[in-house]
Amino acid sequence: MEGIPHPIPRSVEEVFNDFKGRRAGLIKALTTEVEKFYQQCDPEKENLCLYGLPNETWEVNLPVEEVPPELPEPALGINFARDGMQEKDWLSLVAVHSDSWLLAVAFYFGARFGFGKNERKRLFQMINDLPTVFEVVSGNVKQPKEQSGAHNSSKSKSSGKTSRSESQPKGVKISPPPKEENDSVEEEEEDDEQGATLCGACGDNYANDEFWICCDVCERWFHGKCVKITPAKAEHIKQYKCPSCSSKRARV
Repeated sequence: MEGIPHPIPRSVEEVFNDFKGRRAGLIKALTTEVEKFYQQCDPEKENLCLYGLPNETWEVNLPVEEVPPELPEPALGINFARDGMQEKDWLSLVAVHSDSWLLAVAFYFGARFGFGKNERKRLFQMINDLPTVFEVVSGNVKQPKEQSGAHNSSKSKSSGKTSRSESQPKGVKISPPPKEENDSVEEEEEDDEQGATLCGACGDNYANDEFWICCDVCERWFHGKCVKITPAKAEHIKQYKCPSCSSKRARV
């Protein structure tokens, strides 16, 4: 499965970092690199599995032959269902099984190295603070939907980086705005219910000092670095489509 040996995580922090690396690789396979993943899941091949690796990469491969395996194995035969259902539903199904596998691997390490009740609880809380792979892939992560209007109204108060986006084409939404300092308590509670803005590719939170861009099709926000879009390149985009939406349209 994994050609390159990876260090075995032993502490809660090490297990969590292992979890984050594998999770990031799975999210890449199911979002920004979905075209490559789709092609590798040929239904004519034998039972295939999707593996997320600790170094934030992924691979589609046959299951390991050793019994029992060194680590819990992901869902078997994901390629067989590829052409039998809508692509969106298939990706969501793989994402759900990937979430289950990630938890199995993390708590396998916890059991192997004797994590106690408090350590297991802390590990789960750290994991639970991240959106699941399914939430990222399906777009079900709670994100503010009124950002476009709020962005226009806050241009005069925004930072230098955001002000550069005033010259951007109207069809492209760039860099979600920071919260106003004098927001009312009600607005803050509403923002909490909506949840933090998360990148549709890596699932990390929005930060004021990072360049972001919004897909005009699925309306998800992405780090510019995650979708390889720079502020200069964005100036020439009239309507931005994320890699996932672009690949779906190409296959229609």
